Amino acid sequence: MRRRWVVTAIVTAVSLVTLLGLLIVQRDSPVGIDDEWLEELLDERGPWWDVPALFMDWLGGGIVGIVVVPIAIIVVLLVARRPWGALVFALASVLSAGLVQLLKGFIGRARPEDMLVTSDVGSFPSGHVANAATLAIVLALLFALSRDRWWVWMLALAYIVAMALSRTYLGVHWLTDTIAGAVLGAGVAVLVWLPFARRLEREPRAPRSRTTGSSA
Repeated sequence: MRRRWVVTAIVTAVSLVTLLGLLIVQRDSPVGIDDEWLEELLDERGPWWDVPALFMDWLGGGIVGIVVVPIAIIVVLLVARRPWGALVFALASVLSAGLVQLLKGFIGRARPEDMLVTSDVGSFPSGHVANAATLAIVLALLFALSRDRWWVWMLALAYIVAMALSRTYLGVHWLTDTIAGAVLGAGVAVLVWLPFARRLEREPRAPRSRTTGSSA
């Protein structure tokens, strides 16, 4: 199983480098799929979709997404007697956010023009999606690995996809920005998890059940 995750980490890193190379070459203009995807979403804009998209914007960024949610998760992990899990989550979150800001400044890709919310400079990669992928994959690795909990991975994937859809729907990112964010966040999560894998396996995965003897 360990080899599988090493391969996953390598593939993730190669995918990110490949996507980064493509966007550096044509960073002054979106690729074809970016324009087509954005046009499709612009046609679907309406009050029913605005509300969930704005909620995801609030949940995944700013003080809530960068500070409140990570700290809350770290506290929960510590209360659940998962100190190494808390450390892995903290390291992955900080590294992911740092890499996002470095790439944004280095590439300087312009955002789409028709944005529904105010955003900072730099479109590639999506910080919201990178944060979502880091959070979802780390938690899945902590609570679903080596167990028959496929639904945890499905929830993790659904959260990442929902965040990516909301970012492109709001017009603050191109589709390829969100793909890059997802790859970056997932890659960081796996790479940070690998060195701590054995220690994490020794941590309690569920509250211990107490058994009481019966007297006759």
